[in-house]
Amino acid sequence: MTQHVTAALPADAPADDSARREWWRDAVIYQVYPRSFADGNGDGMGDLPGITARLPHLKRLGVDAVWFSPFYASPQADAGYDVADYRAVDPMFGTLSDAAELVRQAHVLDLRVIVDVVPNHCSDQHEWFREALRAGPGSPPRERFHFRSGKGESGQLPPNDWESVFGGPAWTRVEDGEWYLHLFAPEQPDFNWDHPAVHEEFRSILRFWLDLGVDGFRIDVAHGLVKAAGLPDIGHEEQVKLLGKQAVPYFDQDGVHEIYRSWRRILREYPGERIAVAEAWTPTVERSARYLRPDELHQAFNFEYLTTGWDAAGLRDVIDRSLTAMNAVEAPATWVLSNHDVVRHATRFADGDAARGLRRAKAATLLMLALPGSAYIYQGEELGLPEVTELPDEVRQDPAFFRGTGQDGKRDGCRVPMPWSGQRAPFGFGPVEGGPSWLPQPAGWKGLTAEAQDGDPASTLELYRGALAVRRAHPALGAGRAVEWLDSPEGVLAFRRTSPRGTFVCTVNLSAVPITVSTPGAVLLSSADVTPRAAGTKLPADSTVWWAA
Repeated sequence: MTQHVTAALPADAPADDSARREWWRDAVIYQVYPRSFADGNGDGMGDLPGITARLPHLKRLGVDAVWFSPFYASPQADAGYDVADYRAVDPMFGTLSDAAELVRQAHVLDLRVIVDVVPNHCSDQHEWFREALRAGPGSPPRERFHFRSGKGESGQLPPNDWESVFGGPAWTRVEDGEWYLHLFAPEQPDFNWDHPAVHEEFRSILRFWLDLGVDGFRIDVAHGLVKAAGLPDIGHEEQVKLLGKQAVPYFDQDGVHEIYRSWRRILREYPGERIAVAEAWTPTVERSARYLRPDELHQAFNFEYLTTGWDAAGLRDVIDRSLTAMNAVEAPATWVLSNHDVVRHATRFADGDAARGLRRAKAATLLMLALPGSAYIYQGEELGLPEVTELPDEVRQDPAFFRGTGQDGKRDGCRVPMPWSGQRAPFGFGPVEGGPSWLPQPAGWKGLTAEAQDGDPASTLELYRGALAVRRAHPALGAGRAVEWLDSPEGVLAFRRTSPRGTFVCTVNLSAVPITVSTPGAVLLSSADVTPRAAGTKLPADSTVWWAA
């Protein structure tokens, strides 16, 4: 049997349902990192016209929606997450008219559009912050940020011991002697969400983009807006190791929830089920679920799932806890393997062996897409792209790379531009063969281009296309609240999902050796070659099979 063979689906499998209600409960959402997706003008930087021209790739892939990382006006100190103007497109990406055309063309293809909103901080070039610097200590413009006097005899020490996620103190001193808070780069001052003007500004920003036609928002650092009263010291020497694991006074404070209740009311003003998705690093999935109560947000990224290794017991545990936590608030679970901030999972699962990493990545994808709820795909994972680990220091742009502590500063490795076609870099990323690319692509990527994989039944691209087609068509896949775990050998996960119109079984061999498992039905899809037999089917190591039971 060849890889990825698809058996017949139930005869009453539904047709395209892009207009279904509560579409977000089982949506597959594709993340586009704009500077690295497609370059329309040949300057080496991805842009909105380039993205628009490549939307048919996403339609054919079979996703429901596209999430765009920031393309707003920005000095690019942190790849656009330092926003200078929330209502303008940075010239490097195009114009506001280009953004409107992108949304229009996506909707023509029945693709919904989700854009980033960055409410925890702005750029130090934002007019509000520049005004605050001009106005001086004690002035009303400074109240929209966290300005404080320093400690020590002359105020020469930071106001507290908080550290930046990117490393170093979370405070920078200005010429008049005061300090301002920035949980990320110094070029990213934190807003003070105790100030009513900040609330009103972001309600206006949401309406601006909703009026332009976007279908929702991904909320950057959704857990960070509210800080504990008095900005207390933490007293821990390695704060970065606490993030997402333990409570800290600048993340996941209860006050954020009233903000999101007000945002949900805005979303309800607009037709078409507009949604909001939280990037919320919390200590537990139960804390993440608090963001998804019926009057708050719609989804939250499941970082616990993303950070779980290739381990049967660990994955089963996080799947069970995720479904339990989300069911308690009537929200869908979400599943994600890669994004623009983490090492690509084809490398993360490799344990030093690239071939093993790709096998596991394919198997992990089929596991993820078989689970109840919504799934996220990061650009390039459908091509099986590995992390680019060998980048010269002089081309790196991750701000954490230059600060020495905090995050490892290697996020550029997952942001290398997409390879579309051709035999040499930039592999169709731009319109000119051999043209520029803001980060260099490995020469070996010529075999990973979308063009090279198109139509190859053994390719990662065709596996994704097949999986998304089956997921959309099979009545037991997509939205749901539970999986029924089946008896299986050690190192194997097996579960059943049922609906009145069909039954589905997923079997995953996470071990390093082939294992014989029961044969519950016909093969719908597999990440590796399998030959089903009534007496039992031998599952290769690091493989997943979907069955029509």
